[in-house]
Amino acid sequence: MTPIPAATMASATPSAATPTNPKGELGQEGFLKLMVAQLQEQNPMEPGNSNEYVNELATFTQLEQITNLASTSELSGAVQLIGHEVSFTSSLGKLETGTVEGVQRTSAGITVTINGQTGIEMSKVTQVS
Repeated sequence: MTPIPAATMASATPSAATPTNPKGELGQEGFLKLMVAQLQEQNPMEPGNSNEYVNELATFTQLEQITNLASTSELSGAVQLIGHEVSFTSSLGKLETGTVEGVQRTSAGITVTINGQTGIEMSKVTQVS
């Protein structure tokens, strides 16, 4: 892949004063912006390999679809817990039991509502009865 000039990287990178991507993840939109910046900055006398760009885009799209599938699978698994009694570790570190009443998709991931307590992460559920 053609190296990206420092000036392009500086303009494509958010400033430290306004963190728009605190996790440092490269989403589809960011990837496309980066690819366009690379294409605009390449030397016309030595163009980059277009197959390389297409392969990168295909790989990125495939990874995104796998991530979406995993998220959907996790959501489906959580929905199947509705009405079941589960054991879970509370926010205080105490083992509790209760009935799953609902499921939410948040920016932190999939969470469940157990006996009126919302925001319980699926990783805290230790047993299903």
